[in-house]
Amino acid sequence: MAEFIEGKRPIIEALRENVPLMRILMADNLKRDPLVQDVLRKAKQRNVPVEKVPRQKLDDISQRGVHQGFIAYTEPFTYVGVGDVIARAVRANKDDSSNHDAQLVVVLDHITDAGNLGAIIRSAECVGAAGVIIPNKRSARVDATTYKTSAGAVGHLPIALTANITQALKRLQENGFWTVAATEHASEELWSVNLHGNIALVLGNEAQGVSRLVRDVCDLEGRLPMRGKVSSLNVAQASTACMFEWVRQNFS
Repeated sequence: MAEFIEGKRPIIEALRENVPLMRILMADNLKRDPLVQDVLRKAKQRNVPVEKVPRQKLDDISQRGVHQGFIAYTEPFTYVGVGDVIARAVRANKDDSSNHDAQLVVVLDHITDAGNLGAIIRSAECVGAAGVIIPNKRSARVDATTYKTSAGAVGHLPIALTANITQALKRLQENGFWTVAATEHASEELWSVNLHGNIALVLGNEAQGVSRLVRDVCDLEGRLPMRGKVSSLNVAQASTACMFEWVRQNFS
């Protein structure tokens, strides 16, 4: 199902970040201010059609009442399966002339914020991860916010949907991955955890972290050391630290 973006600035940002837009609806009584001109100019550059419609139609479509005379329809994001991510990792190991045999898959245990999802995807793409796996329910999905915070990384990294995180982890284990939960409840700091080779890094929900059920399936777990008064990091920040520790252990 197509999703849509409301408002002048959000649509300008979507056009700037190469969010795949199908068409833009524009109120037929809209005054041509600089932002309107910017939308029209960027839409023309991206070959996105602009259709003039009665403002009432936009009012009927709008969910938040902030369309400002513009609503843009986005193309549905194309997800892959868990098997596709595993196959990509296997191919990458075979093609790696350095014989590192080290691939990273990032598994998200019900991350709910689309901005966090995008930031995590950005870090995963930067470290050369084979893909990201997310649940198909009760989880953030790829939307315009995700495109923005990923800085376009969603266009370069496979993102898989799964109906069952624990089954996805077991499948990764069967294909030679060690599953590692990043959790503040771990007894060991992540620096002491062996992250060599094929690793599935599990990151948890913004509020509850990695669930007990998922932790029980994981082979290993580690926590980031906290030296300040604040007891935790945002999950996107924590994910970056964890991913680059995998890079350090495998490629430094």
